[in-house]
Amino acid sequence: MASWMPVNFTTKPSRRIMKNYFDFNLAGRKLLPIWIAFLLLFVVPYSIIILKMQNIQVGDTSSLILLPLLLLVVIIAFFITFYIRKLSIENISYNNESIQFNGKFGKYMGIVLLGFFLTTITLGIYGAWFVRDIYRFFVDNTSYKSNNLKFQGKGGKLLLIMLLAIIIPIVVLTIVMAQFLISYSESSALSILFQIIIMVIAIPYAYLSYKWMVDIKYKEYQISWDTKFWESCGKIAIELLLTVITLGIYYPLAMLRLYKYFTQKTCVENNEVKMKLGYDIEQSKDFLFIWGQTLLSIITLGIYYPWAFCKISKRVLSKTYLESN
Repeated sequence: MASWMPVNFTTKPSRRIMKNYFDFNLAGRKLLPIWIAFLLLFVVPYSIIILKMQNIQVGDTSSLILLPLLLLVVIIAFFITFYIRKLSIENISYNNESIQFNGKFGKYMGIVLLGFFLTTITLGIYGAWFVRDIYRFFVDNTSYKSNNLKFQGKGGKLLLIMLLAIIIPIVVLTIVMAQFLISYSESSALSILFQIIIMVIAIPYAYLSYKWMVDIKYKEYQISWDTKFWESCGKIAIELLLTVITLGIYYPLAMLRLYKYFTQKTCVENNEVKMKLGYDIEQSKDFLFIWGQTLLSIITLGIYYPWAFCKISKRVLSKTYLESN
């Protein structure tokens, strides 16, 4: 008698996961003129002003001139960085399709000037909304395949993060440390302790502020971090500790490992599909490559930086991908 075996028609075929990669095509020579303008119009005058402010004596009225000059130089830096960000965004591509940026300088300038004014008259309170407006300008004016991204972060939430994660802890810490400084004449150990505590406080602030930034809508897709607070802060703390104990030598690898970690935690999803980003890290090769570019920038007194920035960005982005089925 022939045996009979039931056929399972409900078995689903395995789905193949595809990796669609980003790329970065900006050349250093194209960025160089803007970078030189940044050095001449911001870095040099800013350094001179800071040095002069450090030498101001009691009763010296020169600060009345230096403070407005400092504000002017900072505003100039905002204007120059517009073109750096514009060039950077326009030279990113995904899956061989270029990303577009249609933000106008005039509108950006209005946001910056109004933001500085409102932040000043509100004693810094409007700063959270100022940051929101700047970031939203660049995100909302970025498009892929004629569809614009939309930033959804709220200024009120960022203000709460600033207050709870950085401002209040630092104020309390400063008051406590001041009491110890009054009681003890030897303050070098306390000063080091103060700096260490500041770095620890900065960890949750860095995590929460970056998580706030990754709240973007693209068509029907929501882009956000799928992360846990303590796990993420622990990851940042470990990389920061390794950077400190190696006197900064480990820093490029710390940034790469954090980039990989949070890239993998970035989700692109709608009601039906959930995709994740990823990064193909080559730890030793990437580490040596970034250090090589950094050293070239240092020995050329920053002139090589545009090429370093473009080459590092291309290396990292060309190994960053979005998984899709």
